[in-house]
Amino acid sequence: MNKNDKKMDQAARAAWLYFVGGQTQHDIADALGVSRQVAQRLVASAIDNGLVSVHISHSVGQCMELAAQIKKRYDLSVCQVVPTQGMESSGIQHAIAVAGAEVMTPFIRQEQPMIIGVGSGRSLKAAIAELDDIERPQHSCVSLIGAIAYDGSCTRYDVPLLLAEKTQGRYFILPAPLFADSPEDHANWSKHRIYRTVSEKASQADVTFVGIGTVAYGCPLHKDGFISEQEIDVLVEQRAIAEILGHFIDEKGQRIASELNARHTSVGIDAKRGKPVIAFAGGAEKHQAIRAALVGGWVNGLVTDEQTAQALLV
Repeated sequence: MNKNDKKMDQAARAAWLYFVGGQTQHDIADALGVSRQVAQRLVASAIDNGLVSVHISHSVGQCMELAAQIKKRYDLSVCQVVPTQGMESSGIQHAIAVAGAEVMTPFIRQEQPMIIGVGSGRSLKAAIAELDDIERPQHSCVSLIGAIAYDGSCTRYDVPLLLAEKTQGRYFILPAPLFADSPEDHANWSKHRIYRTVSEKASQADVTFVGIGTVAYGCPLHKDGFISEQEIDVLVEQRAIAEILGHFIDEKGQRIASELNARHTSVGIDAKRGKPVIAFAGGAEKHQAIRAALVGGWVNGLVTDEQTAQALLV
């Protein structure tokens, strides 16, 4: 996406909020993370470029309609849908990453010290990679997920360090494997002073960013050695269709009663406590997983693609 396309997208968003959403220029400025003067210029630009007639003549207009419907249906505080009609999978993922960075930026730009909870996953890593460097050494980036596999290796998608590098903030790693060897081993990891300190800090996160995974052969947790083929088989038999931070859930968003639960070390998330818990996920293969996460109330924010949004409203 070049700078002109991005400017036109912002102009279309501003026009939709003003003419369809009925919001003031002050509201638009807050929503887009710009000054009131810039919001005014964006609305004027949309008119000058012919984006405004009876409806918003831009794909972003339809996407904002979809986002508004998803927010209402699933009681979300944040939703952004990117126009991806006709795109290949790689293009869809890049569009989600760019939009994800836009959603993250207003949180990260805040001056007061923040605790930022960070999960893992390809989409989340890609979104953070799209962020501009924003120097906020007062912020703390806290890992929500143990990044150590059975063989001692670490996942390439442990992304809190990447965000800490972007912000120059402090990085707190959860010092444990994603799944301990046994319930007794889990108890030992969980008793460690550093584990308790980091997990307590994570529970106080001001904003949380996560990915949503699928459960199948070749999914990231399987591919990276965190769960075995036998464990995949059992999870599929138990009708697990989604994974968030190592929590496996069914189509109703309920956590599966897996033996893995007693060995799972990741920090829990609670989207109902009023703090933003925003997921970055999309693509046809994730429609069911994303729906399950929304139905179960695991997240209260979503950045996704146009086709996924349409599927979520069926």
